[in-house]
Amino acid sequence: MTPSPAEAPADLIITGCTVLVHDDQERIGFQENAGIVVRGGVVESVTAADAVRGRDAVERIDAAGQVALPGLVNCHTHAPMVALRGVAEDLPLEEWFNDVVWPIESNLAEKDVELGARLACAEMIRGGVTCFADHYFSMDAVAAVVEECGIRAHLGEAFFSSQGERGRERSLEFALRHRGGAGGRITTTLAPHAPYTVDDTDLAATAELARDHALPVHLHAAENRDQAESGLARHGVTPIEVLRRNGILDTDVLIAHGTGILDRDLPLLQNATGRVAVATAPRGYLKFAWPTTTPVRALHDIGIPVGLATDGAASNNSLDVWEAMTLTALIQKSATGDPRWLTSRQALHHATLQSARAVGLGETVGSIAPGRRADLVLVDLTGPHTQPVHDLAATLVHSARSSDVRTTIVDGRVLMRDRELLTIDVPAVVRELGERLPALLDRGHGRRIQEYDA
Repeated sequence: MTPSPAEAPADLIITGCTVLVHDDQERIGFQENAGIVVRGGVVESVTAADAVRGRDAVERIDAAGQVALPGLVNCHTHAPMVALRGVAEDLPLEEWFNDVVWPIESNLAEKDVELGARLACAEMIRGGVTCFADHYFSMDAVAAVVEECGIRAHLGEAFFSSQGERGRERSLEFALRHRGGAGGRITTTLAPHAPYTVDDTDLAATAELARDHALPVHLHAAENRDQAESGLARHGVTPIEVLRRNGILDTDVLIAHGTGILDRDLPLLQNATGRVAVATAPRGYLKFAWPTTTPVRALHDIGIPVGLATDGAASNNSLDVWEAMTLTALIQKSATGDPRWLTSRQALHHATLQSARAVGLGETVGSIAPGRRADLVLVDLTGPHTQPVHDLAATLVHSARSSDVRTTIVDGRVLMRDRELLTIDVPAVVRELGERLPALLDRGHGRRIQEYDA
């Protein structure tokens, strides 16, 4: 006789932890001394620890003193750019692009992209990130790394109009080739770079391809206030209005940054016929000294989900989404002049379920609940910097650090246990990448892959 699911050994049981849960109104709560049962990569149940104490399992984790959170989602990054971490410092955006980053990127080989992606995935797994949305070049290499290391990813092959029609075609071919890859852990998107590097013809064609192939779009738009004001001065339209007139807002679109979103843009976003989301990466905005940040509260008021992001480590120096969560909460308080916004619970909601929604995975990940994919992290709060705990949400957002993540699990597979990475050999990656850096960083050729002129 075949045992019933309740009697058969589970794949993984986690006991003794406090679990972050969402109620039916999506409010954050915490279930203490809980047990999490995982089978087939899915959360089967969240129950009391005593209820599963004698239950058979292939693998067990005693998580006493730890908090189980949904894995963090990095909603916009350029993972391979970790290879450029620190090479373009203390520069305004135009010089950052034209004088350093785009000349270096003209040297990129697929191996550089692979090694950068491997190092980035190691950093994100160690920081409690279980899914990332990537927008870069040679993305076949990134997809291969994702499949091997076990993380989840939303991937797009970026293109500029300067590449001609072939750039757009490659973005589509990548999206169709890898959609559903890595056992379903890879989702894909079309990835025009931005309205200032992709013309109206390519944007309109991208929107049509997105509708024809049921693909989302991921691009930069209204990154900063200068771009919005430049668009108005030169063409009488904002970057968001460019997206509207070319049909991008009729698709499911993830807009990176949006610190230049103006009040006149909000009705367009609210009335878009596609699913619109925005990714905010506040650390980079501070580094570039931008005067505005993503208008999270205004977007919240019109029902636009805002996910947390890091951007690439070339601009942000870090892929730490935990830090992005803390900075988002603090900067929003300052920007709105209201210490009651964002609360710690709101920040945790942005870091989990809203970020999952931003990348189109809101029905799959983002919460720890029966039927959801088992993407979760265990956070140790026993350190002196997190004690005592009077308000658990505040402790997580404002006291805990990404280095407090002890265990990272994706699809029920443990990718890091007790801070030990199980799927990536970091020293080997660092050694090989280091050997390639002199050729990658050479700017003596005078080339650049694109010109920045917003």
